Amino acid sequence: MNGRAVPPWQPAYIGLGSNLHDPREQIRRACAGLAALPSTRLVRVSPLYRSKPMGPVRQPDFVNAVAGVLTRLDPRALLGELLALERALGRPAQRERWGPRVIDLDLLVHGRERREEPDLTLPHAGIVERNFVLYPLADLAPELDVPGLGRVAELRGRLVPAGLERLGEL
Repeated sequence: MNGRAVPPWQPAYIGLGSNLHDPREQIRRACAGLAALPSTRLVRVSPLYRSKPMGPVRQPDFVNAVAGVLTRLDPRALLGELLALERALGRPAQRERWGPRVIDLDLLVHGRERREEPDLTLPHAGIVERNFVLYPLADLAPELDVPGLGRVAELRGRLVPAGLERLGEL
């Protein structure tokens, strides 16, 4: 043995979204990619939800879900894997802000981590305002304590499901 300790498994939650090129299929492909990440196990995927797009750009509705994983990757390494997976699934490097997406993977929560860095904020900066994140996250982990923000079920209870439609299982 090399004497190095193996990092412990940490729970992490990843938001998935797509509104281009058969969004349900894009979510399926992304979940298959998550299941293949190194030192990471895909544990569960929420039901799918249809949501209205945010921002000023006219575009199709999104299909969203949340995946729960166990990972030995630290947050920065996991984020790097998610960005690489997005590219592998066809997301262009440059895209319009608030615009349509083939796939969007957001690291929402990673264990008890709290970070505020230019390219990595944990928990995810928009988590408390987005029903398309909190509703599927509550399907997976209603008792999850989002570091510094509160329990998922309570956070979801503050948001109305306006523009959100549960589509069922993946």
